[in-house]
Amino acid sequence: MRLLIFGLGYTGSALAKALAPGGWRIAAVTREGRDDSIAFADTDRIAFEIAHATHIVSTVAPDAADPILTAFRPQLAATGAWLGYLSSTGVYGDTGGAWVDETAPTGTGRRTARAESDAAWLALGARVFRLPGIYGPGRSPLDRAARGEAARIQVPGQVFSRIHLDDIVAGVVAAFAAPPGAYNLADDLPAPQSDVVAYACRLLGIAPPPLVPLAEAHLSPQARAFYSENRRVANGKAKRVLGWRLLYSDYRLGLRALSASTSPATTSTAPAAASTDQR
Repeated sequence: MRLLIFGLGYTGSALAKALAPGGWRIAAVTREGRDDSIAFADTDRIAFEIAHATHIVSTVAPDAADPILTAFRPQLAATGAWLGYLSSTGVYGDTGGAWVDETAPTGTGRRTARAESDAAWLALGARVFRLPGIYGPGRSPLDRAARGEAARIQVPGQVFSRIHLDDIVAGVVAAFAAPPGAYNLADDLPAPQSDVVAYACRLLGIAPPPLVPLAEAHLSPQARAFYSENRRVANGKAKRVLGWRLLYSDYRLGLRALSASTSPATTSTAPAAASTDQR
């Protein structure tokens, strides 16, 4: 089995690490060719890997357009490999807190380029995984709270869905035997951001930060835009079609597991990712 991964970000690296012990031959493409990966400029080598891969996964978010499709769409269209793409539930836009499944319209939100990439990968016959906020080891509210960087933003009635890193990997692997299409990978409990931060602080034994109204919060335009949308993400199709079963069905289970394996003294001090688009 030969896997080609475009992008070795947080989730791409976890997927490679999970599959490597099973005898997979794994090649990865990064912008500069770091950590023994293939440089994006090495188009001949990438074309070879596309032609010989049994499975191809792109974790690369678009800028104005999807760079992987821009460079390699003809080769990807011609390959007989299994195709996967890590997308975002941001393609659904704001639903006013209503539930959305894979039949909901896309392209109405603030992430136009992401929605276009999502649709283009579907047209190629890919399994498109629509992901909400990602958390896991070294990248969770526990880490931000331990560094004193957590904030609780008060937006009445607003909830978000999220997903643990291990459950993303499990969902992608489960989809190796599944038909093409879109799959929401989200946990079972959409919740306010402020509740999640408060629970993380409780696990760490520290006082939670005060609630701050959105209008008074000092947020970047990107962070403020995050709070402009409100939706609950349904995961029934992934459970039904993939046979996917969540390891962490809600944020409390996920954060407790992370807390049990990490202490404030050993919590990562690396800066938190600014966006879940870096998969």
